[in-house]
Amino acid sequence: MKKLQCIYEDGDHKWYIIARDPAKPDYVIDTNEYLVCADGESIILDPGGIEIFPAVFSAVCEVFDPTEIKTVFASHQDPDIISSLSMWMEANPALKCYISRLWSPFIPHFGGTDETFINIPDEGMDIRLGGKLLQTVPAHYLHSSGNFNIYDPKAKILFSGDIGTALVPAEMNTSLFVENFDEHIQYAEGFHSRWMGCEKAKTDWCERVSAMEIDMLCPQHGTIYKGDDVKRFIEWFNQLPIAVAV
Repeated sequence: MKKLQCIYEDGDHKWYIIARDPAKPDYVIDTNEYLVCADGESIILDPGGIEIFPAVFSAVCEVFDPTEIKTVFASHQDPDIISSLSMWMEANPALKCYISRLWSPFIPHFGGTDETFINIPDEGMDIRLGGKLLQTVPAHYLHSSGNFNIYDPKAKILFSGDIGTALVPAEMNTSLFVENFDEHIQYAEGFHSRWMGCEKAKTDWCERVSAMEIDMLCPQHGTIYKGDDVKRFIEWFNQLPIAVAV
């Protein structure tokens, strides 16, 4: 079953991962969900799909009152990202959802009303969480035409969505963090080559995030890059041919 595990803590400023589920059905892609808390407020990043909602919700309930989650962030429009929206809104009908302006007319098919959605402009915006600011980082065409990451400058964590994904075999998918970059990265190559759609967008993203202080790069699928492996991943991604059918 999924578990809620803390990956960063500084007072009441905390990051949690709701990690991969070894018991999930094989026909559903495994996902990570992230819960960020600061000053008594919480936001869940890419809360997941309908199929895995019970596991995610149960993991959250072990530590938090889910009705206190007032905000969700969807990096893009895919069902594994946000198709559980209507279920989260049953816990809190006043829930707000940050999403690219491109997808706000589409996501209501998963739930919500016009008042649910806060449109993120293409250039990004800040999201206030308690007394802290999270930055939305443009990642358009990687792999969605309206796509954003979240950067926490205090924690030095970049939630990278599908960027950084590695489809690691289940029997190897046991650690939260990359332990051997050279062994790990082979499981990222096919995904990034096929699903990342614009060379210029990739180059721009690599230049942008290289200028940030990032201690952890946290993808929505797979394992977290930490320390020097963050720079290794960015350099690897920068030279990788993409938009290739493999």
